[in-house]
Amino acid sequence: MNIVRVDNYEEMSKASARYIIDKVKANRKMTLGLATGSTPKGTYQYIIEDHKQKGTSYQQISTFNLDEYIGLSAKDPNSYHFYMKDVLFNHIDLPLNHTHIPNGDVLDKEEECVRYEAKVKESSIDLQILGIGANGHIGFNEPGTSFQSETHVVALAESTREANARFFPSIDDVPTHAITMGIASIMASKEILLLVSGEAKSEALERLLSDQLPSEDFPASILKTHPRVTIIADNEALMATGITR
Repeated sequence: MNIVRVDNYEEMSKASARYIIDKVKANRKMTLGLATGSTPKGTYQYIIEDHKQKGTSYQQISTFNLDEYIGLSAKDPNSYHFYMKDVLFNHIDLPLNHTHIPNGDVLDKEEECVRYEAKVKESSIDLQILGIGANGHIGFNEPGTSFQSETHVVALAESTREANARFFPSIDDVPTHAITMGIASIMASKEILLLVSGEAKSEALERLLSDQLPSEDFPASILKTHPRVTIIADNEALMATGITR
């Protein structure tokens, strides 16, 4: 793993945006795997700024999102469909028909998982952006998820629902289930960029960087076996690891 240390969230966002932009410029037809939540939001803001100021084009780029809540329509402000349009898609020249997000509002959830996994495999993700949960989840793959899992329906851990409750009126409004790319789906990506910020993620990052063998009890630990992982983390996230530069 290549670890890039930065001072704070702002610097992490700038560094990750530059990393992604450079990859896009080197491969105008690349496929990006995208994440949601608060961690990548600043990254997307800097990508938008670069697009507006320097004209980096996404006309030929394709994207796949990691996950979507079950039971929320694409127009729901708390859905990841809505989030991605609001924080990125509506502000760059990426054609919407090049974007892919699981549909959590279909009747046959299992069929949707099969459909989405087939699209992911067909396209082959060049660079997957990830965050990490305090419990080590990647995507919505909670502890105990098989390392061989592909796109599937998952019951969200209470700790995950509590962490995401800040985006909803109350925790009672947070969905209990989601569709997520599986761990095998994520690991099939040619390259992975993991973004980590804040003291709340420091224990998870310390465990990821420890000498412990990969364990399904800590899903992110599988990243140790991927040949191309870059971690961009700020000082607070790295405080428990002993890494000083």
